[in-house]
Amino acid sequence: MPHTNRLIHSTSPYLLQHAHNPVDWFEWGPEALQKAKAEGKPILVSIGYSSCHWCHVMERESFEHDDIAAVMNASYVCIKVDREERPDIDSLYMEAVQALGVNGGWPLNVFLTPEQKPFFGGTYFSPASWVQVLQNIHKAFEGNRQQIEDTAEELRLHLLRSDVQRFKQTPSDSALQADLSDIFTKLQAHFDKQWGGMDRAPKFIMPSVWLFLLRHHYLTKDHASLEQVVLTLQRTASGGIYDQIGGGFARYSVDAYWFAPHFEKMLYDNAQLLSLYAEAYAITKSEIFKRVVYETFDWLQLEMTHPLGGFYSALDADSEGEEGQFYVWKKTELEKLLGENEPLISEYYNVKPGGNWEFGNNILTRHKADDVFLQAHGLSDDEWKTLQDSAKHTLHEARSKRVRPGLDDKVITAWNAMTVCGLVDAYRFFADQTFLDAAIRNMLFMEREVQQGNVLYRSWKGKHSVTTGFLDDYAYVIQAQLRLYQATFDERWIEKAAVLIDYVMDQFYDDTDGFFYYSSTSAEPLLSRKKEIFDNVIPSSNAIMAQNLFQAGTLLEREEWKSLAVAMAGSLAHLIKSEPNYMSQWAIAHTEIKKGMAEVALVGKDLHAVRQQWMQQYAPYALLQGTEHQSKLPLLHDKIASGDGPTLFVCYNKTCQLPVHRVEDAIAQLQ
Repeated sequence: MPHTNRLIHSTSPYLLQHAHNPVDWFEWGPEALQKAKAEGKPILVSIGYSSCHWCHVMERESFEHDDIAAVMNASYVCIKVDREERPDIDSLYMEAVQALGVNGGWPLNVFLTPEQKPFFGGTYFSPASWVQVLQNIHKAFEGNRQQIEDTAEELRLHLLRSDVQRFKQTPSDSALQADLSDIFTKLQAHFDKQWGGMDRAPKFIMPSVWLFLLRHHYLTKDHASLEQVVLTLQRTASGGIYDQIGGGFARYSVDAYWFAPHFEKMLYDNAQLLSLYAEAYAITKSEIFKRVVYETFDWLQLEMTHPLGGFYSALDADSEGEEGQFYVWKKTELEKLLGENEPLISEYYNVKPGGNWEFGNNILTRHKADDVFLQAHGLSDDEWKTLQDSAKHTLHEARSKRVRPGLDDKVITAWNAMTVCGLVDAYRFFADQTFLDAAIRNMLFMEREVQQGNVLYRSWKGKHSVTTGFLDDYAYVIQAQLRLYQATFDERWIEKAAVLIDYVMDQFYDDTDGFFYYSSTSAEPLLSRKKEIFDNVIPSSNAIMAQNLFQAGTLLEREEWKSLAVAMAGSLAHLIKSEPNYMSQWAIAHTEIKKGMAEVALVGKDLHAVRQQWMQQYAPYALLQGTEHQSKLPLLHDKIASGDGPTLFVCYNKTCQLPVHRVEDAIAQLQ
């Protein structure tokens, strides 16, 4: 009979993975925190997530062993945290560990005083090292308590310092073109001009960097920015970071070539990459980019969608105890499955007899351009597509019979809203109703399952979590509602966005510095209430809110929202220009605010076809609105169609140019 601890009652798949450890785990909450105070014991907080490879390794090596668990249980109150459900706890203690000079990562193991003050921490420990750490800290806590308290107090004071206080400056008066030049020069210095992305390893795709560069190209007509985006997207679509058989992207590449991924697939990466590849298609009309969007969507539908419409969080890197086992191939296996077509398919996907990776395995990648490959083999596009589709179908069927990677089937509000944005962008540029239907279905799911009144909850797994939403949950839901309005002209979406913005202003806004806290005023108080400023693999929630305020303020003529967005972005402009790698979402918001967003109004009957034609244009600095009859939106109040068909008005700062009837004429007015 296996041991069972308190985590058995959790809704988090990650915590449930630890429910049969002999460690006496608690979830974060009053029971554990009060026990630590009552018994005068230090707290051990171990933070991870379900698809984290080294989290699994440390569990197998340490947390599943009775002798190591006995040491933990005797001296500590042990708390397990799912960083995806409690990003507030994760970011707080990650900052503390980094302040101690330790590189961050997961699993994150942090030791706290009974008052929740951190004093020591690290990431993965081998079993022998872990036992040594446990014993040494227990000894120090018993014998040198004052020294530990002094360290903990220093860290507490460090955590109370706000990034906004450290980095906010008086806005400068620089011209938009000068800002664009500064930002691009900083980014360009780190381009990998052979393999795409930035010149580092491991490589994360960081979609917001490339979305900014698409806008840079639009504003400056500088082809160097577009060329680097195209190179990056071609390389990532050809590499092992992209699942060549099943679609969807892994979290990152461990090398500089996008070849060997860390095989976990995260919803938030793929949500952003839907937008990025769709936008890049709008400019380039690249069939490769279109194929990536459709294949990624197929993967989402097949493997990541709950029957009720929510999107799951992640697929694990491991299966059968080995990283990537589900995705790699032996050449002999391909020979059996593909028969006479195997040599051609193996050449195309860079398959080697002894493997191109470890243990004789092959990661499927593409190193030759399709036209070069087809010319070398005398194949037409149609012949190759038929052959390739058949091979991919065969391999997908064979792979589906393998032991599957673990699925984190909780639904995270922010990540689902990000996916809605990606789906709406795909709908805009491909005019395929399937994308919009999936987006609306997901939004209706969230309204039913993770929203009560104006309150969002962080996650859902059969029921919503007890943890209420964080700023990113609200920011991305508002962003999704604004995009859905523009794609449908259904004014319910913009009305819902306005209600949530007012709620965020009430619950998250700090009027002392003009930015938003990550947690609401009604959330559980932690050691420090933080504000998220810098972009990571997920863009900064404050940057998304600045965009939301400016766009919604423009559409609804809420000048106080626009003014707040201007002040937020302006006070960080120096940082946007000096550190654009970590401020790329801010760079997008900053350029929208400095350039100003045109409002394009469509009025009259039968708007659908004209809206579809407009949306397929790449016009990142225009907000679309429209009505066939009446509207509550300020700009549409007095707009009347002339003639029988729809009429388009292009407006800046409440001043409209002459009405036109063709999309091409409206696009010309934008220029």
